[in-house]
Order: sequence, then C-alpha cells, then structure tokens
Amino acid sequence: MSLVVGGAPIPVPGFAVLTVIFSAVGLVLALVLARSVGRPRTIFVRTTMVLTVLSLVPDVLVDAAPGTRVLLMMTHVVAAAIVVPAIARRLSA
Repeated sequence: MSLVVGGAPIPVPGFAVLTVIFSAVGLVLALVLARSVGRPRTIFVRTTMVLTVLSLVPDVLVDAAPGTRVLLMMTHVVAAAIVVPAIARRLSA
C-alpha cells in the first residue's frame, strides 16, 4: 500500500509524532473540562467523537489512492479508540 499524498511520501514517524501531539491536545481538553464542567467524561467523549469524525474529512479530500485514504482514516480511528478511553477513564462521570 502506498503512503503517497499529493505526490509526496508520508514519513512513517510522522504518524507517531502527530498522534502524540494530538493526544496531548486531548489531555489538555480533558483537564480543562474536569475543572470547568459537570460530567466532564461525557462531554469529553462526545467532543472527541465529533473531533475524530471531523479529522476524517481531510483524509477523504486528499489527493491520494483510495487505499491510502482508508489507511489514513484508520489511523485516526485506531488512535482515538486507544487514547480517548484511556483519558476518559480518569475523568469523573
């Protein structure tokens, strides 16, 4: 499967770097919600679900082979499936 987008290859380490960066953003979001809203877990999970779906939009629109698009979308879904529950568990319901 190709990892070429717009004629340029995607560096594999870039997946890990961006996952760490956006996981940190999710952690900051969780901390803000924990201090400012009632039921932070529910709001966090709903918000991250919407953000995960929105993160798929560029993958659909990108100039890449269909298999590459699917791979990119799956990386978003898998990362969210791991990170969101790990953070949500630590928030009060």
